[in-house]
Amino acid sequence: MPSRRSILLGALAAAGSLPTGAMAQPSAATTVLRVERRTIEVNRRPAVVLGIRQPDGTFGLTTAAGTSFRVRLENHLDEPTLIHWHGMTPPWRQDGVPGISGPPIRAGESGEFDFPLRFGGTFWMHSHEGLQEQLLAAAPLIIKDARDQTDQQEIVVMLADFSFTPPAQIFADLRKKQGMVNMAPATPGMAGMDSSGTPAANALDLNDVKYDAFLANDRTLEDPEVVTVEPGGRILLRIINSSAMSAYHIDTGALVGSLVAVDGFAIQPVTGRRFPIAVAQRLDIRLQLPKGSHIYPLLAVLEGDRRRTGIVLAAGNAAITRVSNMASKSSTPLNLNLEHRLRAAAPLSVRKADRTHLINLTGEMAGYIWSINNVVWNPRVPPLSVVEGERVELVLQNQTGMSHPMHLHGHEFQVVEIDGVRLSGAVRDTVLVPPNSRVTVAFDANNPGHWAFHCHLLYHLDAGMFITLRYI
Repeated sequence: MPSRRSILLGALAAAGSLPTGAMAQPSAATTVLRVERRTIEVNRRPAVVLGIRQPDGTFGLTTAAGTSFRVRLENHLDEPTLIHWHGMTPPWRQDGVPGISGPPIRAGESGEFDFPLRFGGTFWMHSHEGLQEQLLAAAPLIIKDARDQTDQQEIVVMLADFSFTPPAQIFADLRKKQGMVNMAPATPGMAGMDSSGTPAANALDLNDVKYDAFLANDRTLEDPEVVTVEPGGRILLRIINSSAMSAYHIDTGALVGSLVAVDGFAIQPVTGRRFPIAVAQRLDIRLQLPKGSHIYPLLAVLEGDRRRTGIVLAAGNAAITRVSNMASKSSTPLNLNLEHRLRAAAPLSVRKADRTHLINLTGEMAGYIWSINNVVWNPRVPPLSVVEGERVELVLQNQTGMSHPMHLHGHEFQVVEIDGVRLSGAVRDTVLVPPNSRVTVAFDANNPGHWAFHCHLLYHLDAGMFITLRYI
């Protein structure tokens, strides 16, 4: 059954969209990516999921800045799909959002993508069709650039949340459960709000979906990926949070990490052993290994919980020991403490905003409805007004009891204010806005088109926390 998002976005599909057709042989310069079903093992049970792979089995794509992103996307599913190149700035018809950039690719057909790669970094790709992202329809998109060092070993870690329950059933249960909760007379109308609709000071709503497992590169800590590394070597971790609904604290354990980029964009390095990562965000962390044989678990601890996943680095001939999938104590909810400290290595030019939009993040737990400015997305919602060449600021005010990772398509933005404090923060494409918080981001309107802006929590997006901006 098509999701509500597919139906609504399908109503906007227009002629002149992404060219599709029966599968044909691509040219030698084109990379083929296939969206297909596959089987993995989770908790000692087989699980049928989706994947985005090249014909030789390689997940996703590694390429270089300054080249062309030339891809033929083949749909090997028995249903439509369309892949979004998260963090990229393609022409808007190639952005991969059904109904906004064009219709999805039908089963058995393919689409061509060809656009210049302006910058490098750690990015990713994922389905924007229905709830396919929950089924692991995601893969790394690594774009090499001058920052990459020849004397380091690169390790990509894709984090994901997994459930044996079909995504459509998860969404239906959320709406049914929250609707029943709100039938009780004493229950507030919004999780984290008092009876007047004002966010309660200490109320937080975490981890709406109770997942069966948390994965790092498709594996749990029962059978983690073990990566062989050189004693005394240098490591670049590229961590991608492809989860549908789950945020984590990255724990480097005995190793001190140097955070050098977020969402693909360089920052002034920040050292530490624990780094927060919201849904859809990426972290580049450099590690210097000591000499000698040792194992180094690199873990992702679910926010507000003890559950965790991760990989293990094995240096030398160290014996591999089991790592528990439970931390000794629950982690804290994600906050903006680190975000306050981040400084862009290459900030936007200093310039006064030409236009400012207030974006209230709103919703009701009754029926599990999420919205922007108290309007649930539908095709009649007018896009935000923007003019090419403007500096635009989006003031994101969270009026709900849940954190929302907000993602802008087709543009990078810079965090320029947090709770009233101006700063030259990180350049990103996805920023977390915790409950009762206000975050302002700035971007340059330099890529004309029709672009999505939404919460990246999958079921919040599907419930209506979505809007567009348009300048052609």
